[in-house]
This record gives sequence, structure tokens and C-alpha cells, in this order.
Amino acid sequence: MKFKTILLSSLLLVSVSAFAQTKDIVDTAVGAPGFKTLVAAVKAAGLVDTLKGAGPFTVFAPTDEAFAKLEKSKPGITATLLKPENKAKLVAILTYHVVPGKVLAADVMKLANGTKVKTVSGKTITIHNKKGVVINKSKVIKADIECSNGVIHVIDTVLIPK
Repeated sequence: MKFKTILLSSLLLVSVSAFAQTKDIVDTAVGAPGFKTLVAAVKAAGLVDTLKGAGPFTVFAPTDEAFAKLEKSKPGITATLLKPENKAKLVAILTYHVVPGKVLAADVMKLANGTKVKTVSGKTITIHNKKGVVINKSKVIKADIECSNGVIHVIDTVLIPK
């Protein structure tokens, strides 16, 4: 009986994992806790259709706590960025969080520490991989959330392009 329970539990985990991979990046973020601000920003920037597209994309997704940290250092910044008149700036910030292609954590660990990678915005981010993975100054706190059109890596700080 114990063997059947373990087998059934294993099959259920495989099924849930396979189901998660059938969701695209946007649907995965919408369905996960902690990304309400990011989802609102993606909608305000008009990037939903793009991030639901074929990809593949690698998204460094800041959590609601990351946006709160930004808000603490620059009060009112989130509300300001979500205004329609600031759409271009919001798009520049959000596309700075996206790299073309599907880059998994194992791929990142093969890079030389300090490698610069071009983002969809056209600007580069710097990847450090000596003590965990850090993108510019933002730590990857959860890696390899695979989606049907790419992968999400959760970060603890909003990346702001220079």
C-alpha cells in the first residue's frame, strides 16, 4: 500500500510539473503569489501579448517585495511608472529584465563571472555567479521556473537601466 501511495504521489508531482510548463510566462506570473506589481506593470506597459508570444524568453522577475524596496528608496516611483504618460520608461525598465532565449541556471553557471548579457531593451546586464547568481546587484532567489515560452528567474531587486 505504501508503494502505491508513493507511486501515486510521484505521478501527481510529474503531472503538476508538466501542467506548469504548459503555461506561458504571463500566465505563470499571474498564477504565482508575489508578482502582482510586476503583472500590473506588464499590463500597463502593453507587454502582455509580447510575453505570451512564442519566445523563448528569460525573465528576471522582481517580486512585490522588490518593488516595495524600490518604493522605499524612491517613494511614489511605482505609481508614477504605471501612468500612461510614462509607458516608454516602463517598457524600457521591464524589457531590461528580459533576455532573448531560454537561459537556465546551469547555463548561467557556465558563464565567466562578470559576463555582460544584452537584454531585449538593448542594454546589458552583468551576471555574477561566484556566490549564487546576481544580476547587476539583484540576487536570484528562485531559478528555473520553466514556462511554455521560456523561463523565469525570481529576483529580489528591480533592475533599473542606466
